Amino acid sequence: MRPRRFLPSISLLTAFEAVLRTGSTAAAARELSLSQGAVSRLVQNLEAQLGRNLFERHRRRLVPTEAARAYGRDVGRALDVIQRSSMELVANPGGGGLSLAILPAFGTRWLAPRLGRFAVAHPGITIHLATRIGRFNFATEGFDAAIYFGRDDWQDAGHMKLFDERLTACAAPDLLRSHPVSAVSDMQGLPLLQIETRPSAWPRWFDMQGGTLPASSGMLFDQFGPMIQAAISGLGVALLPDYLASAELGEGRLVPLLRPSLEGTGAYWLAWPKTRANHPPLEAFRNWLSGEILLEEQK
Repeated sequence: MRPRRFLPSISLLTAFEAVLRTGSTAAAARELSLSQGAVSRLVQNLEAQLGRNLFERHRRRLVPTEAARAYGRDVGRALDVIQRSSMELVANPGGGGLSLAILPAFGTRWLAPRLGRFAVAHPGITIHLATRIGRFNFATEGFDAAIYFGRDDWQDAGHMKLFDERLTACAAPDLLRSHPVSAVSDMQGLPLLQIETRPSAWPRWFDMQGGTLPASSGMLFDQFGPMIQAAISGLGVALLPDYLASAELGEGRLVPLLRPSLEGTGAYWLAWPKTRANHPPLEAFRNWLSGEILLEEQK
């Protein structure tokens, strides 16, 4: 049995979360279509139920305590899970939903073009996609699975390897006309575009090309999409996964440098919380994904 005191109503929690996020009862009231007085009363009722103040009152300002900020982060995640579950129920009342976290570029370039085949093979399953760059806590985020880059070491999770990453250095044709590259030593002086999640990729690439990483550096990105555009604009050389570079290379907007398709620093994986391992939509997605990988390997 769950003690009632520690299970505040959704109305109390949404009012508290809105005030914490927007910074005022007036802004929260506008968002929730309530009066400012109603929002204030809901926050006060939550404080009374929990037996402690969540905000310090300074005239008309509410300043959250540190404990309230931490509590608010958990409440926000819990409300997101409830919202996602409710959307899934409405979209598919039969319960055939899969909530999947994906890497932005992988989702756009590799997964999305293939999802039509999954939909045809499994018309009763609805996939809900959300982007996540880094790892997270499955227990608090509410995802059934995630596609990520790295190694099979996600804590308390099952893993299925998709494929190893292979990298090709690419640059715009205009950049290479002004700075030709026929040997690894010719890379000296070229800006090397960096991706935050692959800090050892360039040193590894130079080592595999038989060269040494030059002192030159370039812009730093947290996602591949903007880095590809920077390379196309001639701002430097991008070290790209093959599946991301194929379109730009095929269209001639980027040109490969030296030996292409070298082994990268990790692999792409599907991970899932062990408690969801037998979730039927996840089992169907895993089996379908295995088939897609096999098709790709046979090309």
